[in-house]
Amino acid sequence: AYDRFLAICRPLTYSAHMSQTVQRMLVAASWTCAFSNALTHTIAVTAFNFCGPRVINHFYCDLPQLFQLSCSSTQLNLLLLFAAAAFMAVAPLVLISVSYAHVVAAVLRIRSAEGRKKAFSTCGSHLTVVGIFYGTGVFSYMRLGSVESSDKDKGVGVFMTVINPMLNPLIYSLRNTDVQGALCQVLVGKRSLT
Repeated sequence: AYDRFLAICRPLTYSAHMSQTVQRMLVAASWTCAFSNALTHTIAVTAFNFCGPRVINHFYCDLPQLFQLSCSSTQLNLLLLFAAAAFMAVAPLVLISVSYAHVVAAVLRIRSAEGRKKAFSTCGSHLTVVGIFYGTGVFSYMRLGSVESSDKDKGVGVFMTVINPMLNPLIYSLRNTDVQGALCQVLVGKRSLT
């Protein structure tokens, strides 16, 4: 979102603001947050006692599924997960929203319809991926009060871990006119040249 903001709202100073140092800092901050989040939850889960069945009704092991198997109280872990979700999900979502509010305002000031269309198509792919990612994440982690894992949870898990990453290249490549033409041919079929 920051990259799109600079490219559309500050195009003349883009290369100065998005230097390799800034890119490295953004990646390092992202990795640091992800590593510290995973480490915090891993340490917190080591205090669990598991005395019941050891079968997870899911196709991968995640925190909500471990909470269901634990015999000990998970209140502190639920609070920790909620705080981490607020920091790791809500804060970036707010930053993305603010960034795109500036982008939309800048795009609406573009006089040519072609220029607006190009700018919106550039941002549309990113917003689609972000929407799918956050939508499935919110559904997965904000339903922590449910006692049992359902088939919906498994479906959302498949969407999050398989379908969403698989759709990313398709969503981003749909901006290419050759890909759009090929997709139209597949969906509509080849028209006869008579």
